[in-house]
Amino acid sequence: MATIKDIATKAKVSSTLVSRVLNYDETLVVPDSTRKKIFEVAQQLEYVNTRSRKNRKEHRIAIVRGYSEKEELEDTYYLSIRLSVEKTLNEENAEVIVIGKQEEEERLKDVDGIVAIGLFSKQETARLAAISGNIVFADAFGGQDMDCVLFDMKDAVNKVLDYLRELGHQRIGFIGGTDDPGAEKSTSGEDKRTKYFRDYMKKKGLYQETYVRIGAFSPSSGNHLMKELLELPEPPTAIFAANDSLAIGAYRAVFDKGLRIPEDVSIIGFNDISTAKYIVPPLTTV
Repeated sequence: MATIKDIATKAKVSSTLVSRVLNYDETLVVPDSTRKKIFEVAQQLEYVNTRSRKNRKEHRIAIVRGYSEKEELEDTYYLSIRLSVEKTLNEENAEVIVIGKQEEEERLKDVDGIVAIGLFSKQETARLAAISGNIVFADAFGGQDMDCVLFDMKDAVNKVLDYLRELGHQRIGFIGGTDDPGAEKSTSGEDKRTKYFRDYMKKKGLYQETYVRIGAFSPSSGNHLMKELLELPEPPTAIFAANDSLAIGAYRAVFDKGLRIPEDVSIIGFNDISTAKYIVPPLTTV
């Protein structure tokens, strides 16, 4: 049976760090990549914590990731959701398995329930629902008859734009993405953050098509698109980024231009990933 020391050795970190990560110590400041590596090694070694060894597991729950490992590291929003779900399930004495959506269905046959997190196509949603009737989609719309944990996208976007206007901004730009099959979409297929931004700005008479840039939901895309906006003859004074990864990339573009945040340009992100508060200045985010 694997021990904390075994995990520490394979992950090349200290036993103390492993213990704090596996016990979901919320005061611990550690890179998400390190945290992710420790959980992966623990799963590979089939580690079972002391409390769980003493108690019979009541349920076997599968967490199905709707994103790749690369995407998880680029945008730790989904990582934070997964770790929170794992923590709650462990507290409820459930056996937890974590798999990717492309992995073998064989591993899902004997589970008592499924938590599906983000990024699922309609076909993938139907496949998972056929495996288990006990399924919850987190940050994804599984369908009218499915249990889903979502938030009010329109209200969130409106609050962002109200806030920027209260600060006196009129030239407000938007950096968004299109490669997220799990995101809430409008009837035209675009991400609804884009639609709600456009609707709000048009209603206020402030919309400028040249201030809207759409790419991938990644820091590199945010960096590239922000550079384009800053090259405009009259660039926006504020930017709403559709996720924090885009916002972080936009930060870099602003600094590379020799400008300051928020003195020269304001940036607001979306998702509130764990690293948002550690960049300088701390990222304002939903």
